[in-house]
Amino acid sequence: MPRLHDHFWSCSCAHSVRRRGPPRASAAGLAAKVGEMISASVSGPSLLAAHGAPDADPAPGGRSAAMSSPEPGGPYPNTWHHRLVQRSLVLFSVGVVLALVLNLLQIQRNVTLFPEEVIATIFSSAWWVPPCCGTAAAVVGLLYPCIDSHLGEPHKFKREWASVMRCIAVFVGINHASAKLDFANNVQLSLTLAALSLGLWWTFDRSRSGLGLGITIAFLATLITQFLVYNGVYQYTSPDFLYIRSWLPCIFFSGGVTVGNIGRQLAMGVPEKPHSD
Repeated sequence: MPRLHDHFWSCSCAHSVRRRGPPRASAAGLAAKVGEMISASVSGPSLLAAHGAPDADPAPGGRSAAMSSPEPGGPYPNTWHHRLVQRSLVLFSVGVVLALVLNLLQIQRNVTLFPEEVIATIFSSAWWVPPCCGTAAAVVGLLYPCIDSHLGEPHKFKREWASVMRCIAVFVGINHASAKLDFANNVQLSLTLAALSLGLWWTFDRSRSGLGLGITIAFLATLITQFLVYNGVYQYTSPDFLYIRSWLPCIFFSGGVTVGNIGRQLAMGVPEKPHSD
């Protein structure tokens, strides 16, 4: 009996030990695996970054920032310089067209006289008039938005192309009136054109920078014209302001305001809502 009893207890203890053994081993293995996973998750990004893995993105938004901000020598062009060149070409073309049309009106009315040897076949104008006026228009058109930006006063009055086209039409009308209207003397014509030019500025500009630049442009253009006429490049009939007509500064003032409005509109990034009076 003692042997049978001891054998029974020894067998039961062995079975219990065998039954409890595997769970302890599996629990220890599971803990080891969890520890390995935790250590791998902690050291994984640093290892991937050290090896230069392509899928690693340690900084949030790094990939999108790299794609949205190309390097200076990258494939994306510098749009600011391209837009500046485009604006210059447009302003130059506008100046050439306005010079040909407006100079034709003056020549037909015998207001402006060129020597026979410098008259070209295109619109009966001197060859140097269109490129000079185009260059001046490009400079003035680029100068207006630059002055606005420097003064910190962006021009917001009537910023739509319909207003710019009306301003061009009024400017052409003022120039046409200088050649077509007949007054008793040039003083009356000059006062009338001066009032029309100020009305053009008030209707389409109303900015201090536009008024100051218009006066400056009129003054400089008048001096240059006096110098050209003095040297016999061309002449005006019936001059009453030294060598030129007294109403010519009014034409230069209104032309500067008109080209300035074109330059401002071209400098705008996006079209704005049309202004309602």
